Amino acid sequence: MAKIPVALQLYTVRDEATRDFTGTLDQVARIGYKGVELNGYGPLTAEELRAKLDALCMTVAGSHIALARMETELPAIMRECHTLGCPTLVCPFLPPERRSEVAYREVAASLNRIGAAAHAEGLALCYHNHAFEFETIIDGLTAYDWLAAHTDPALVQLELDAYWAQKAGQHPTVLLETYAGRVPLVHLKDMTADAEQTFAPVGTGSVDFAPIFDAAERGGVRWYIVEQDRADGSAIDAARTSLENLKRMGKV
Repeated sequence: MAKIPVALQLYTVRDEATRDFTGTLDQVARIGYKGVELNGYGPLTAEELRAKLDALCMTVAGSHIALARMETELPAIMRECHTLGCPTLVCPFLPPERRSEVAYREVAASLNRIGAAAHAEGLALCYHNHAFEFETIIDGLTAYDWLAAHTDPALVQLELDAYWAQKAGQHPTVLLETYAGRVPLVHLKDMTADAEQTFAPVGTGSVDFAPIFDAAERGGVRWYIVEQDRADGSAIDAARTSLENLKRMGKV
């Protein structure tokens, strides 16, 4: 079986990218990442970013785009994705005002509409979780399961964030098995083993990645994406540690 490629979510190195966007991309490539997941384009146009990534022999695994922007600027977003060679739009987060029972119903309808438009353009749409989706809120279901049940699997896929699922008391492996075939992207993110349970480089914390890898590979995952929301010290160093540990685990 071919190895699943590994990308870095650029949110991890957002501070460095704010100071020097293209220089940060150079560092990410030197570390050994073969792809990136975008969180904006920095000071570059989509065309300029594509040229830079091509020069670095890196590809785009997906792009995090606010749901409100997708709802109002979808044609422009899809043109950008085609320019970038980006196959997947990702809804990264729901603001608090969009988490009520009524709002979730509206979100599901919006995701279906966006997913249908993306599908017609040869693109995919994913929904990325945090912890709040695992609160029971509608019809005795968690918001996560309710959204999954009320969106078309052919149009709305899932990007599973292993850290946030575990933080919410879920088992990432169970979610991967439950939604096998619907999870093309997995965020690999570790959790410290102390009471704070904060973010850690992959392979240095309490998340058991072996069963996650097994379920991901059986379930058709297409990209592993390293992300670390906050790092003690250099985020570049944390990204390097994560990739080195993935190499040690035989995933790179």
